[in-house]
Amino acid sequence: MPQPTLTVWKFDSPDGADRAEQTLEDLGRENIVTIHDAATVSWEKDAKKPKTRQRTSTTGSGALGGGFWGLLFGLIFFVPLLGAALGAATGALSGSLTDVGIDDGFINRVRDQITPGTSALFVMTSDAVVDKVRDALAGNEPAGLIFTNLSTEQEAAIRDVFRAE
Repeated sequence: MPQPTLTVWKFDSPDGADRAEQTLEDLGRENIVTIHDAATVSWEKDAKKPKTRQRTSTTGSGALGGGFWGLLFGLIFFVPLLGAALGAATGALSGSLTDVGIDDGFINRVRDQITPGTSALFVMTSDAVVDKVRDALAGNEPAGLIFTNLSTEQEAAIRDVFRAE
């Protein structure tokens, strides 16, 4: 099985990530991408905190499960609100995520960019036809690619669609 790719897309509306997730689901049915797992974060403009939602139709051994998404979203959005006492306890848990590129830099980038009035799609995929996925997601008007663990060339191909002309 090919190495799964974690990708995080930002949208400038609270419902953009949900629309993009549906687009990816459609691409999955067309065998253009294999979706192992996905979750969305939606933050309404006047809300104090974001809403998170895990994809409900997780199939196969690649599904990460609610524990992973709960830990990740807790580190990004909720732990800073709980103070330093809890921070030390989560440090050990978050250390194991560093091996897959989820480190303090990742957490801070996502925390800084996902703010009230925005949303994000977190997706674990493989077997993607990169050009077709890029073109389909461009129709959902993502504000940008926050993170991916794709190769440098693959990441550059995806980022090309977001470059200002």
